[in-house]
Amino acid sequence: MKRILLFVVTNFLVMIAFSLLWHVVSLVYPLDAVAGQYYGPLLVFFFIWGMGGAFVSLLISKWMAKRVYGVVTIDPRTSSGNERYLVEKVYDIARREGLREMPEVGIYESQEVNAFATGPSRKNSLVAVSSGLLQQMDSVEVEGVLAHEVAHVANGDMVTMTLIQGVINAFVLFFSRILADLVASQFEDEEGRGGGIFVRMGLNIFFQVIFGFLGMIVVAFFSRYREYRADLGAAKSVGKGPMIKALQRLQSMQERIEPDTGGLASLKIAAPTSWFSTHPSLEDRISRLERARM
Repeated sequence: MKRILLFVVTNFLVMIAFSLLWHVVSLVYPLDAVAGQYYGPLLVFFFIWGMGGAFVSLLISKWMAKRVYGVVTIDPRTSSGNERYLVEKVYDIARREGLREMPEVGIYESQEVNAFATGPSRKNSLVAVSSGLLQQMDSVEVEGVLAHEVAHVANGDMVTMTLIQGVINAFVLFFSRILADLVASQFEDEEGRGGGIFVRMGLNIFFQVIFGFLGMIVVAFFSRYREYRADLGAAKSVGKGPMIKALQRLQSMQERIEPDTGGLASLKIAAPTSWFSTHPSLEDRISRLERARM
């Protein structure tokens, strides 16, 4: 969940920045007036723009994760004890998954029981776990979690989600622009005054927020599918046992916490009916793994 949330938020901020740049440039050069006459080319332009914004978010994803969560990467040459075990386990799973370049491995201080994988490519990735996870899970459960995260890297999930986000960006930008023009035109008089650039800019950003929020439903849908695939990939590399045991451990922790405490909020384990949930329910994931034929 952390990698998806961080990616979506970063992508949103990049798109807002690009939109502000568009309107600032329009103060000097009438981009709005020119683009409004050619909606076909504008859609192509926004597609390139949307993809660009998504890939900028992807390229800085590993750097952002380290900064936001305070991830301390482990040097495989000088590590020892639990840290060395963690690195060796990730490397072992990565080799089984056919990765030629080993992911960076890191730990961040948090009582949350969580882990995530991020990075722009299979050759440039990061697998990070929380200190809380290492404290509250045994070695078999940790192995299942690590295998799940490495499977995300091996499956190229970040690139896949970037392509999906890029397409969503294009439509968000395009339809936000169309609606902003339509609404702003209602404030104009017969001479075209009253719907100035600042009105259009405000409307454009407003509609981007609305459509971007709705676009998260699509991102969440594909994210849930990728979670199933990562579970299956983990089961293939280390066996169904560790993966199922890790999920059951999370399930037991969830059941012990009162619904209103939010103690597992970082896991974002929402009800299976939640359209915005990036992860399927634990019950469903466990059930699918138990039925899977390896």
